[in-house]
Amino acid sequence: MADLERTLQPVMEKTSKGFRVILLNGQRQVGKTTLLKNLAKGTSRKFISLDDMNARKLAKNDPELFIAQNPPPIVIDEVQYAPELFSYIKIYVDEHREQKGAFWLTGSQKYKLMQGVQESLAGRIAILDLMGLSYPEKTKNPFAGKPFLPSMDKLKGSKKLSPQDVYKHIWEGALPEPFVDKKVERDQYYSSYIQSYIERDVKDFYNVEKPLQFFDFISIVAAHTGQLLNYSSIARDIGVDVKTAQTWMGILERSALVYLLRPYFPNITKRIIKTPKVYFLDTGLCSYLTKWLTPESLMNGAMSGAILETYAVGEILKSYFHNGIEPAIWMYRDANQNEVDIVLEQDGTLYPIEIKKTMNPGSDDCKCFKELNKLKKKVGLGAVLCLKTERLAISREAVSIPIWEI
Repeated sequence: MADLERTLQPVMEKTSKGFRVILLNGQRQVGKTTLLKNLAKGTSRKFISLDDMNARKLAKNDPELFIAQNPPPIVIDEVQYAPELFSYIKIYVDEHREQKGAFWLTGSQKYKLMQGVQESLAGRIAILDLMGLSYPEKTKNPFAGKPFLPSMDKLKGSKKLSPQDVYKHIWEGALPEPFVDKKVERDQYYSSYIQSYIERDVKDFYNVEKPLQFFDFISIVAAHTGQLLNYSSIARDIGVDVKTAQTWMGILERSALVYLLRPYFPNITKRIIKTPKVYFLDTGLCSYLTKWLTPESLMNGAMSGAILETYAVGEILKSYFHNGIEPAIWMYRDANQNEVDIVLEQDGTLYPIEIKKTMNPGSDDCKCFKELNKLKKKVGLGAVLCLKTERLAISREAVSIPIWEI
């Protein structure tokens, strides 16, 4: 994967010139290690992974000696296994203030890391997020990969896709290894991925005592992707209580396997329903867990609309996170069941977005955009992300955009 250029790479290089510590978060196997190794190529920067039990033991039991034996510049992979390092990293960077980019850290348990980071490294660390491959990264389109906002401007370098091509891309997923190495058998890869995740993160890191039931939980959540989060329903389906389902959902969110898209909820109204939507962040893994054996069956099956929406949300998130930007992204749903799939906010303006499995979007697909006017904010151009092969104005307030032009 050495020649696979990531949108985040120049962001990482620039950030490293301004901060002494960088933490690169992301789901397992999205390419964090490869990205940092590529950036460190030809330099004196050392690489150590705390997946190595000897390195982990030293980092946990004697973090001061660990740093003395492995002085910066250094990459420390999977740093969540030794939060004891944070205090000593702080001591080092405070004593070497001019050494920018001294520590590059990676972690696959974002929120688990935040407490140690906030307590020890506030003001010294930049936090970046890496997700799976975006469509622009897969196609190496130099004109794409920018933070997405609705626009009438056609994206240069984009190739028109048929619905079958779109669903093949969704079914294959976005993890780099099976994309780069076509010899990797998809189902075996995802089976191994889930087994490794449960054994290394869930069972050991979170002390979950029922790994088989947790696997059932992941599969049920995958089947609910693109839906309002209903803990009672999920808990009932796998035979656990609601509190357990909430705890386990927190694990999936911290592991960056799912994203909870929360409702836009300004203080001026209490009519917005607070329940978030849940989205699986890798559509290939989601398709595997829900047993869609081919792209065609996925495209024609009961989940086809939900998985298309899941894909679009993920691509929008990548367009921001891979540019080093935390997206202001929401969903809208009020007590009268008026719903907008996505609301992006920028500079005080709201941009409504709908995702539809159609090649002929019309005004009915964006009829709820006007509901955002109740929020007393400026509403910008809206978009219907769909399977139509070109951008087309639907009205003065909305445009249809091919889903591969996110």
